[in-house]
Amino acid sequence: MKKEILITNDDGFDAAGLKALIEALKDVAHLTIVAPTSEKSACGHSLTLTRPLRFVEVDDDFYKLDDGTPSDCVYLALHSLYGDKKPDLLVSGINRGANMGEDITYSGTVAGAMEAVLHDVPAIAISQVIGTSQHGLDVDYIMAQKVIKEIVMKIFEGEFPLPKRELLNINVPKDISTIEYQVSYAGYRCYENDAHLHRNPRAEEYWWLGLHPLQSERREHEGVTDFETIEAGKVSLTPVMLDLTAYRSMQRLKDFFAEV
Repeated sequence: MKKEILITNDDGFDAAGLKALIEALKDVAHLTIVAPTSEKSACGHSLTLTRPLRFVEVDDDFYKLDDGTPSDCVYLALHSLYGDKKPDLLVSGINRGANMGEDITYSGTVAGAMEAVLHDVPAIAISQVIGTSQHGLDVDYIMAQKVIKEIVMKIFEGEFPLPKRELLNINVPKDISTIEYQVSYAGYRCYENDAHLHRNPRAEEYWWLGLHPLQSERREHEGVTDFETIEAGKVSLTPVMLDLTAYRSMQRLKDFFAEV
């Protein structure tokens, strides 16, 4: 029986990265695509609770969710398109730009995968790094296509390598000619103030939030980070879990409140 893959993204239903992902996996499994109508980058793991959502059919087994987030897309697809049956895998992407370090918490691409694993569906988020500035118009997804096809086929030949409530976050470096994988820790992302003040013709102020350079802070940990892996020209594979408990701080917090 042919495998079932649910696909989503956060760049919108007509994004080049989504089309590249569909092209890469169309011969591997039966695909169902549910993606946001418009770009939802950095929307995080958000659901829409204050207005109704509507599926709009784009093509066979391809829907855009009217003003929905990636989490909305996955949540509604699993409960309305699949019912009691679940897809064998969820793939979110191919995102235009990196999702490394704490950007994972902002990312709508990763959030789509988070939503899937909450419902016991194995999930992958894949992103194409486009440079240290995160700017650029022309993005080549050819190597990212090869990466995702290779990894999905390996999973289907065996099993998903992570337990429940964990997802695989993949980042593909720019301008590589060969594929080499590295399992990496999530690094520490450096953030700066990139908010730009403007005024409209009525002299009312408004702000544009810009893009931060893709920079990281050295992390004291065994092994390499996703930033270091990308800098070395290797594909970064990071296991991500939804349990945000800071286990190393549990005892410190108990001691702090011991006499309260």
